[in-house]
Amino acid sequence: MSAIRAVALGGGHGLSATLRALRFLTEDITAVVTVADDGGSSGRLRDEFDILPPGDLRMALAALCEGTEWGRTWRDVLQHRFASSGPLAGHAVGNLLIAALWDQLGDEVAGLDMVGRLLGAGGRVLPMSAIPLVIEAEVREGQTGRTVRGQVTVASAHGALSNVRLVPASPPVRPEVTEALGRADLIILGPGSWYTSVLPHLLVPELGAQIRQAKARRMIVMNLSPQDAETADLSPADHLQVLQDHDPELTCDVVIADPLAVADPEELVARTHQMGGRVLFRQVRSAERVDVHDPLRLAAAIRDAYEGSLGDVDTRENKERP
Repeated sequence: MSAIRAVALGGGHGLSATLRALRFLTEDITAVVTVADDGGSSGRLRDEFDILPPGDLRMALAALCEGTEWGRTWRDVLQHRFASSGPLAGHAVGNLLIAALWDQLGDEVAGLDMVGRLLGAGGRVLPMSAIPLVIEAEVREGQTGRTVRGQVTVASAHGALSNVRLVPASPPVRPEVTEALGRADLIILGPGSWYTSVLPHLLVPELGAQIRQAKARRMIVMNLSPQDAETADLSPADHLQVLQDHDPELTCDVVIADPLAVADPEELVARTHQMGGRVLFRQVRSAERVDVHDPLRLAAAIRDAYEGSLGDVDTRENKERP
């Protein structure tokens, strides 16, 4: 597996989980990260300096750090947030460092690569788009519908989300992203915030087309629990339907799902088959926290799914595994 060329798409904690798992399998990893965040430290820096929101990019870099004292120390420095009553309150050190490098170098990818070298990162982190994006969606509560705008607002909106879109609708994609997808053996979507971290990659026309047309094996990793507001009422099969609703031509080879997170496995299997794939039910949750992916367990599932040695497995057996 050391020669596998993997591209993982997403943002936030979900993408970090995939990247930590991939570190067990390969050294050729490219993380393609959403750039629509408008909250917290990232949102403040985005508004003040008109730059890409650095937070999710920082988290991806931290997940790829080398497993040495040097790498772990710099990871912790990047993730450190200031706690005060002043203007630095809430800012992550890594966000400020990335913003400073972008200002010095004038190139986002060059700045991210430099932080990667500082961390000894086992892979590369790239922005999904060359410009910051805005997410919009329609929300319906009962008989009332409205348009919501901004990643934070969309993620916290109560009601049924639909017609998710990006502004601008056709943003430019960095050539480094195109190159990574073109040479990939494995492309992974998820886990993560479904509407605001996973789905946006399919909404960029150029990026969505590259994902669909890539010769790589396409894999979807499902979430372990519903997310407040954003996907509270969606089953795992509904999650796949959201992707198909926004990109009807999307197909996948394998869906990885933890059996304890799937109330209706037959529904998920049927939906996955409609997308041309098979489901690998495998315990991938952490023993300590059922809502967190265990990197080693997820790595083993990705390895087996990539090698194609397992198809649909009996969910009852998996539920009995420790």
